Amino acid sequence: MSQETDSSPTATDHSTEHSTRGAYVTGGAEFTRDTNYIEDRITRDAAPGSNGEPGWPVEAGRYRLIAARACPWANRTVIVRRLLGLEDAISLGQPGPTHDARSWTFDLDPGGVDPVLGIERIQEAYFKRFPDYPRGITVPAVVDIPTGAVVTNNFPQITLDFSTEWVDFHRPGAPELYPEHLRGEIDRINKRVFTEVNNGVYRCGFAGSQEAYDAAYDRLWTALDWLEERLSRQRYLVGDTITEADVRLFTTLARFDAVYHGHFKCNRQKLSEMPALWGYARDLFQTPGFGDTTDFVQIKQHYYIVHEDINPTGIVPKGPDLAGWLTPHGREALGGRPFGDGTPPGPVRPGEEVAAGHGAVG
Repeated sequence: MSQETDSSPTATDHSTEHSTRGAYVTGGAEFTRDTNYIEDRITRDAAPGSNGEPGWPVEAGRYRLIAARACPWANRTVIVRRLLGLEDAISLGQPGPTHDARSWTFDLDPGGVDPVLGIERIQEAYFKRFPDYPRGITVPAVVDIPTGAVVTNNFPQITLDFSTEWVDFHRPGAPELYPEHLRGEIDRINKRVFTEVNNGVYRCGFAGSQEAYDAAYDRLWTALDWLEERLSRQRYLVGDTITEADVRLFTTLARFDAVYHGHFKCNRQKLSEMPALWGYARDLFQTPGFGDTTDFVQIKQHYYIVHEDINPTGIVPKGPDLAGWLTPHGREALGGRPFGDGTPPGPVRPGEEVAAGHGAVG
């Protein structure tokens, strides 16, 4: 995946890395995202890992996905895991929405300890494998349960591998989120959405100068206008079913009015004022796997509390009103079949539900 790359901050500068997923402002002006991740993969043929290490084989029950509900990059992995029915094959650990300068913590679990890995911080899994790990301690991350060591935090590849490498453990009726005949178009859409929208909102929010902010703002809204036009003609981003591209866009849209519009100064319009994008976002939200993995309370707590440089008071806003997420969207008129020849996932796994009062309410 082609992304902006630059050198990382120093090893001690973890607070900024955590709050923006390995991102920082260079020269007091332009936001840059560190995109150097642990690129190991879990594959059916167990391809060798970093530094010639033995490969990581697909093996049910061996790995734990660590994915905070607040983080849009992690939220994607939770959605894909649920859509494909991988709950029995890959367990889920969920840190709380806030963290300190060291790492995400398991403060929502009894005793503040992950019940499977037995650790208080995801940092411990990174250091278990790389004692001097110099980069940001990010989520999502996949951890090898027997050793307690991190395998990968390469978020764009994790979801693709869920679709292509874990097929033997997909539920009956699982959708094709990355169908081979559409991969070229999905990859092109994903590249533009990442660069201009997923990362574009951060480029606005963490701009260090008026000039950098103005340029970022214009780039973001050029892309959102392009998406508005595209989605006025078709129900989903690529083809007539939900794909990986829709998952990647959704997690940014879900956070737009609650966080990015005000907190990141992306305020030309609210999502709810863009008819096609707002209808599209509600369509996905009301589809099993999307809205039932979205925790608006944790989302707001993360951004408004952790980003002390943007919001030094730490005050979390009460709004916006979330009831609109459950209103009719009318997108069925554009055709399309959400799951293609497949079926929706079943109920959310017990213990993985969004807490009462944290989602949209009718």
